Amino acid sequence: MSSNQHSMKWTKFNIAWMINLFGTAVGAGVLFLPINAGRAGFWPLVIMAVLVGPMTYFAHRGLSRFVLSSAKPGSDITEVVEEHFGKTAGKLITLLYFFAIFPILLIYGNGITNTVDSFIVNQLGMASPNRVLLSFVLIAALISVMLTNERVMLKLTEWLVYPLVLILFALSIYLIPEWNGAMLQEMPTTSGFITTLWITIPVLVFSFNHSPAISAFSQSQQREYQDPILAEKYASKTLKGSATMLLVFVMFFVFSCVLTLTPAELALAKEQNISILSFLANKFDNPYISYFGPLVAFFAITSSFFGHYLGAREGLEGLYIKMTDNKQINRKKLNYGTAVFFLFTLWGVAVMNPSILGLIESLGGPIIAMILFIMPMYAIRKVPSMQRYQGQLSNVFVTVMGLIAISAVVYGLF
Repeated sequence: MSSNQHSMKWTKFNIAWMINLFGTAVGAGVLFLPINAGRAGFWPLVIMAVLVGPMTYFAHRGLSRFVLSSAKPGSDITEVVEEHFGKTAGKLITLLYFFAIFPILLIYGNGITNTVDSFIVNQLGMASPNRVLLSFVLIAALISVMLTNERVMLKLTEWLVYPLVLILFALSIYLIPEWNGAMLQEMPTTSGFITTLWITIPVLVFSFNHSPAISAFSQSQQREYQDPILAEKYASKTLKGSATMLLVFVMFFVFSCVLTLTPAELALAKEQNISILSFLANKFDNPYISYFGPLVAFFAITSSFFGHYLGAREGLEGLYIKMTDNKQINRKKLNYGTAVFFLFTLWGVAVMNPSILGLIESLGGPIIAMILFIMPMYAIRKVPSMQRYQGQLSNVFVTVMGLIAISAVVYGLF
């Protein structure tokens, strides 16, 4: 076993993926996270901060192990599902996987158009550009990056995520002098506390969710390390790094915002439906914060777009392959075909700018939670190549958290 002697060093390759997974998770939602997670007060947030790190790490590790458990190295998630659960289940889960991720891509196509448009009008003081043209240029630029090779995409994500982390961290520090004890005074009732935790867990799960990129990430580890045991070890190490990064930077930002504002102000921000940075900029009358708001949103949406594109493309191509049963597939042609499909659907939605998108996204919530939390845990019980992961406490933890998240999302829909 040479793989055990192999010292687990951080390589450029791992760091690039760690940053990419962080970027996939931190979408524009991070700007609304303090409002959604903080309205319940400080103490439920402390419990969430304790839970969300292990939740994020163990759940994504399970999904990565699931992808790596295939007898055929290089299989993506849609192929692994078919291999383990049969053709019919393969088609169904691939379909669900696609429909859980695709709406998020639509939201990002729409969101990047709105962000850039708002920046041009409000910060640069120029006239609003032609929406049809603006959305086409932005979406075409994002998709063309995805048609280059993996290294380019990882490199670009790195460039986007560094300023993102820097701005989030700088803002968190900047707010420290403004911290007040208003939130610490809020002592929720026990039932209120439990309800709040229950309803807010999905908010955190999806703010930290990088499952759409996990399949491509796991395949990439396989190509890099060849040895399956080594690939799995490095994948776990990288996922732990991503989860830690998310916990430190995102939760610090959330806490800093929550400690700066009072419960009443957070409720007001929710009512105004603006991001936390816009709200802070108005409160402190600080033009710099209002400049950083659109920047953070732009960096966050772009980096998150890449990770979600990987998942949506995989789902769509997997569906096409499963429906045609064609063994001789030109991958390059298929890549270009899916790119054209995404370009026109995303462009169409961005031009129309519908308000229904959030609703579709929330319908995808339970599916993502099932694929991320429940499916890998079920596979550990049922699939021979995954049985070596049985009997770990983390499996119970992930299953329970997954069920809590799913029940809360379903409850939220009704």
